Amino acid sequence: MSELKQTILTSMEHVALIADCTLVENISDDTVLLQSGLDSLGFAMLVAQLEEELGVDPFSEMELAVYPRTLGEFVNVYSNALS
Repeated sequence: MSELKQTILTSMEHVALIADCTLVENISDDTVLLQSGLDSLGFAMLVAQLEEELGVDPFSEMELAVYPRTLGEFVNVYSNALS
């Protein structure tokens, strides 16, 4: 597992705790984000936390908005923004 993916998963767990959400077990690259256990507020919190940790908010920097459907796509959005 990449360091970036691990950072995102750790942040998801932290946000789920704060937002009183329960993440699904065995989250993988194919896990649909809307079925991960986080609600829309949780994802907003996740993006804010990742911006603090990684120093980038790829969604605000995109010229054409892309909304990742799966965890793998979400990780790729961050990977591309950091490269």
